[in-house]
Parts: sequence; structure tokens; C-alpha cells
Amino acid sequence: MTRIIPEGNVVTLRMRVNGVTRSLELEPWVSLLDALRERLGLTGTKKGCDQGACGACTVLVDGERINACLALAVQYEDRDITTIEGITHPIQQAFIEHDGFQCGYCTSGQICSAIGMLAEHGAGMPSAVTEPGASGLSEAEIRERMSGNLCRCGAYNGIVDAIKEVAR
Repeated sequence: MTRIIPEGNVVTLRMRVNGVTRSLELEPWVSLLDALRERLGLTGTKKGCDQGACGACTVLVDGERINACLALAVQYEDRDITTIEGITHPIQQAFIEHDGFQCGYCTSGQICSAIGMLAEHGAGMPSAVTEPGASGLSEAEIRERMSGNLCRCGAYNGIVDAIKEVAR
């Protein structure tokens, strides 16, 4: 059954963003990306394609990476959401040291995705190119696991080098 929501109807929800519980009133169709950027002023998370193809909007929810442009904010009530503004992680310094960014537009999504990817690997989740019995991350595996995050500047080599350094 389709429920038609009259214009102007809003829902109230609580979100834990970067460790702080916030109350928001918004329309049920507002994406998590728009709630973060437009309602909470957290503009580090970028709107790239708005179709889930580029990864610029990647954030962490309960430690797992998601594309915020494809998620409705109401789905994430009482969940732990981490944006680039809430991250302090060695990967940030590694990105600087290995020139893992150029224009910087994709960097927040790349960093959030890298943190989520490292957690997935640490939990033993295989990728399409995981070698049986391999203990570390190969360059091919890093590239495959990060394939949902695009960089228009082509900083991929620096990104991979940064992740390899932190994964050691």
C-alpha cells in the first residue's frame, strides 16, 4: 500500500552524528546526505553524482561504509553516523604523505571508505580478488575494495599507497 504524505509533513528523529545526538525535523524523503549537509551543516561529505556511483558521499554507519546519497535519513535513527568531520585516523596523515588527493573533492569519501574497507578486511570479509591464505592487503585487493570511490584527478596511486601504509 502506498502512503501519500501531504506536502509539509515532517518526521522527528534522533541521529548520533560524530558522537553527538541531534534531533532533526525533516521530510521522510530527505536523503542522509542532504540531512548531513543541509540540515546539520556538515559539508565535508560531498554530493557528487547523487546516484551512488562515485562514492564522494561515503560515510560510516556503525562503522560500515555506505553511500549517504542512496540512504533515507529516517532509516538511520539512533545509529552511529561518522562523517569526515568526526574522524581522527592515521589514514588522514597517510593521504597527506602519499599525495592521496589533488583537488580534494573525493577525499572525504575516500577516507571514510578506506576506514570501512580496512575494518571489513580486519573482520575477515573477502573481496573478489582475495588470495586464499593471504594475510595482508595486496595492491589489487585495495583497488578492488575501493572501486566504488572515484577520483576525477587520478590520485589512485597515492590513495593505494596511503592505504597500504596504514594496513601494515
